Amino acid sequence: MKLILISIISLVLFHCAIPMQNEPATISEKEIYDHIAYLASDELEGRKPGTPTGDQAADYIANHFNQLGLTLLGESGNQYFEVVTSVALGPNNSLNAPGIDGVAGENFTPTAFSSSVSLEAPVSFVGYGFTIESDTLNWDDYDAVNVKDRWVMILRGTPENEARSSKFDKYSSLRHKLLVARDHGAAGVIYVSGSKFEAEDELMDLRIERNLSQATLPVLHIKRELADQLLTESSKTVSGLETTLDTDLKPASLELDIVLSVTTEIIQQEVTTQNVIALLPGSDAVLKDEYIVVGAHYDHLGWGGKGSGSRKPDTSAVHNGADDNASGVAAVLEIAEKLALGKHAPKRSVLFMAFGAEEMGLLGSKFFTKNPLVDKSQIKQMFNLDMVGRLNPTKPSLTVGGTGTGLGMEDFLLDHAIDRDFQLSTTPDGYGPSDHAAFYVEDVPVLFFFTGITEEYHTPQDDVETINISGEKAIADYAYDLIADLGSRKETFTFQEAGPKGPPKGGKRGKVKMGIIPDFAAAKTNGFLLGGVVPGGPAAIAGMESGDVMIALEGLSVMNVYDYMSRMAEVKPGDRVTVEVMRGDEKLILIVEL
Repeated sequence: MKLILISIISLVLFHCAIPMQNEPATISEKEIYDHIAYLASDELEGRKPGTPTGDQAADYIANHFNQLGLTLLGESGNQYFEVVTSVALGPNNSLNAPGIDGVAGENFTPTAFSSSVSLEAPVSFVGYGFTIESDTLNWDDYDAVNVKDRWVMILRGTPENEARSSKFDKYSSLRHKLLVARDHGAAGVIYVSGSKFEAEDELMDLRIERNLSQATLPVLHIKRELADQLLTESSKTVSGLETTLDTDLKPASLELDIVLSVTTEIIQQEVTTQNVIALLPGSDAVLKDEYIVVGAHYDHLGWGGKGSGSRKPDTSAVHNGADDNASGVAAVLEIAEKLALGKHAPKRSVLFMAFGAEEMGLLGSKFFTKNPLVDKSQIKQMFNLDMVGRLNPTKPSLTVGGTGTGLGMEDFLLDHAIDRDFQLSTTPDGYGPSDHAAFYVEDVPVLFFFTGITEEYHTPQDDVETINISGEKAIADYAYDLIADLGSRKETFTFQEAGPKGPPKGGKRGKVKMGIIPDFAAAKTNGFLLGGVVPGGPAAIAGMESGDVMIALEGLSVMNVYDYMSRMAEVKPGDRVTVEVMRGDEKLILIVEL
């Protein structure tokens, strides 16, 4: 990696290179480069949320907005919020019953989302923890057993764990089972893995989830040996009950007399980070009360490591994030400059936003939409620029997503795309793995600008030297023209739903399913050949197709179905992973949200 060191003095010098009032406002290749070079420098250490260097990146963006004369919202342009960066067992975790002593981290663990509390209560076994009543399926593990103010012991997974898809899948996630238990009055939840579900019987990793929120109950995962001790009086075992449930396909719930005393303590490490927000007021007395959001996330992965999202998780090095997403921030800063210093301000107000903690689950954009600093009902459009720095010079193609979220929006894009230095590729769906999704779920039309994933994505090699600066300028010019037009035209676009408003539901088996069908009859291939892709599943939404050959998952090689199953065993519900596939002679890297 080429080391880029930029002193504070040099930062100020190039950061102040804003045109004088008598100079025309333009989008400058030099300024695009300078913005990216600073934000993606080793000096900023990967812009991890809640770190001094993450704050330094936010200050840089706010200072630029301020120099443009924009109105800084929040606290000097900052909208602060808290994020959880890690969880750990506290010193006060215990589990006891007559003749039974648990050891935290060995035969039991609180889950990462457990509340920290003490509870002494009897135990009920409630099978798979289902309460299902539909036209095609009826199953109630709670019907003939008392669970009020008791612990409930629940098997993970479903009676059809081995099936590629199951009628039980949407009821199988830990969170769903927890909600059902709470609705029935349970005081605490104990998960246990049957031997068919997981032969190794390993305790769940104590790691944060995307969009982590704590339960209001104590929630444990225990090993089968410990669960069998709790079941002693019934002469049952976990594996035996699993077999009975899977064979009979009906509840086999039990009330136990044993009283279990548990104390849980989960320590969440919180840090403060921020969105950076500035307003260009509209010039029209009426339309200035309507808003167009132009945004990009500025955070990245810091030094990488396990659980960071790095595609090289065993490498500790600065993940500079030049394309992801210093490129998007640079485009937003240049668009803001041209709009703010131009002769004719848009009639509508434009809200420029640099989102924090996108890599942790769109946390910054979600925080804003739940805590808006303007009238959210008056946000008419959201433009999101995420990874716009790698336009392929030999096959220049810009992908714009969300085109189906506004009536007539695709024609608007195509009209403005004539005679550009790239080909326009559009996708209608409004939901996706970037900040526009937070606005789409709030019924705001969205457009997502993206030049694709490359080998350097989420690695320490995502440096400024890899950026196609002229290609990014072409994209920023295009986005500017769209924003300027929409900012002053009479009508905006009417929202319409285009695709689901969230990732696929299920959390299937704990070992999540991607929604692919192997081709077991294929001739030997150097990878894992997909015989089919389940419509509406995570793989299909990510763009995988039948006939693709998967060659890597999260940067780790996949040579066959067994490699794939081993890699997927490490993936958790809610994870966002990268998958490398060969489609003919073309290598693609896709983001799959599970």
